Amino acid sequence: MSWRRLWAIVLKELRQMSRDRITLAMIVGIPVIQLVLFGYAINTNLRGLDAGIVDQANSAGSRALVMDMLATGVISPVAHADTPEELVAMLRRGEIGIGLVLPPDFERRRYDGRQVAQIMVDGSDNVVQSAAAQLAQVPVDSAAPDTRAPLVSTPAAGPISIVSFYNPQRRSAVNIVPGLIGVILTMTMVLFTGIAIVRERERGNMELLIATPLTSAELMVGKVLPYIGIGLLQVTVILALGRWLFTVPIHGSLLDVYLAAGLLILANLTMGLLISTRAQSQFQAMQMTFFVFLPSILLSGFMFPFAGMPQVAQWLAEILPLTHFLRLIRGIMLRGAGLWELWREVAALVAFTAVMMAAAILRFRMRLD
Repeated sequence: MSWRRLWAIVLKELRQMSRDRITLAMIVGIPVIQLVLFGYAINTNLRGLDAGIVDQANSAGSRALVMDMLATGVISPVAHADTPEELVAMLRRGEIGIGLVLPPDFERRRYDGRQVAQIMVDGSDNVVQSAAAQLAQVPVDSAAPDTRAPLVSTPAAGPISIVSFYNPQRRSAVNIVPGLIGVILTMTMVLFTGIAIVRERERGNMELLIATPLTSAELMVGKVLPYIGIGLLQVTVILALGRWLFTVPIHGSLLDVYLAAGLLILANLTMGLLISTRAQSQFQAMQMTFFVFLPSILLSGFMFPFAGMPQVAQWLAEILPLTHFLRLIRGIMLRGAGLWELWREVAALVAFTAVMMAAAILRFRMRLD
């Protein structure tokens, strides 16, 4: 072996790598992204979960209990209601994750040592159920006098019940399988279209396309349409296996499930097309796809609690299609909500798709360079 020839190959690879900006970005970017995400954005501590409160007693004791629960930092009040039924409707629409109900006879219950409060939980998210368990440990001051030690006031653990909606058995598969639909569609759809335009160039088909009267918009839309059917087929396989293997329920409309999946498919396909207009090779396209897939998995709320992330990380997560799809699919499949009730998430996916498609059409030029 000649060390001179070996060193020449090493130098050649280093020079070639230095000209590949995507590879250089991965060398530096991947460690930075992972460090920032795991060290700053991802927080497993439960904080600031959206909560609704019904205080029908409105007494000093009930207000004190609410303040004690808010002081834990686990929940953040975003809605007040007059009846428990209103909280149930908010849970169904995904507006809150936890509902706190204090009955009109709160003081009498507290005096008698009976149940003084009820925590309603969105069981479609296991994180919320863990938060409810923390809140149930908040002590409630007993109004009954302690005859054994009349000069000492000792707070006793109050009877706070937890009612879990949509997944009372707390089965992990019920939460994971709907989210897996979004994860798999994000991974496959972005990758498929990410290499679509690049593949035409590498196979020499771009010359043929240039000779046709096709416009950029026609080519972009034509590239997207076949993969919609592939994505819906993947959704069907996941739903069937989830039902067969894990008995995952579908409480909402099956049509709404497919419509929501179609919105995510379109969003991911247009994002992949935008990547395809920037990449110079299929390998580069796959590299760029990784920059999309990693934040989507970690920031969307699929693996880690969304409410525990810093505000900046939550703003970034709101840009990702998977974040909105997880709220959609869990709302439809597990809570039985209609697509129209989750219109904010639908609007976000539609807007993302429109922006990505417009950007891809503007960036794409039917030429060989």
